[in-house]
Amino acid sequence: MKALHQPLVKPTSEQHDAELQKLVEFYNETLGFCPNSVKTMYHRPHLAYAFIELNKAAMRNEGKVTSAFKRLIAYVSSYATGCQYCQAHTIRAAERYGASEEQLANVWHFATHPAFSEAERVALEFTIASSSVPNAVDKELGEKMRLHWSEGDIVEILGVIALFGFLNRWNDSMGTAIEDGAVESGEKLLAQKGWTSGKHR
Repeated sequence: MKALHQPLVKPTSEQHDAELQKLVEFYNETLGFCPNSVKTMYHRPHLAYAFIELNKAAMRNEGKVTSAFKRLIAYVSSYATGCQYCQAHTIRAAERYGASEEQLANVWHFATHPAFSEAERVALEFTIASSSVPNAVDKELGEKMRLHWSEGDIVEILGVIALFGFLNRWNDSMGTAIEDGAVESGEKLLAQKGWTSGKHR
């Protein structure tokens, strides 16, 4: 489908560039396609590769924060900041990494829905507070986090939130053109909650 919106910077499309193809292969495993956000960063390859390393580090699991839950954190953070591009990507990734249908369908009822544990509820409350401007993390919320999560787990959770803070700013400002696969996931999992591709299509 032809994009109706002109992104600030167009993604690169050098098919003969072996280094760019390595990025494409990495994301084909995680999302099923390489995001246009990374292809746009590739105008300055060092930025794209530094981002990939940060992405790998933030999504690495060393405690009890699962891959699926990290993607749900990323989705909630992206929703809180309003980035429709990242919302579609993160809900797609959450599904691909094994989030349950109940959690996918009820993520915005996390405070009361039985699909979420108390630890997950606190983490998602922390996600919204961390993603807000001005920041809304306070002493009480910090104490609740420490009740349920180790310091290492808290670092992993905030690492995901901070990673998507970068991506939310990047993609909303760039008006990154959204890929068909992300649109498919957005329409399947988020449209009933009001999601549209907006300026990204």
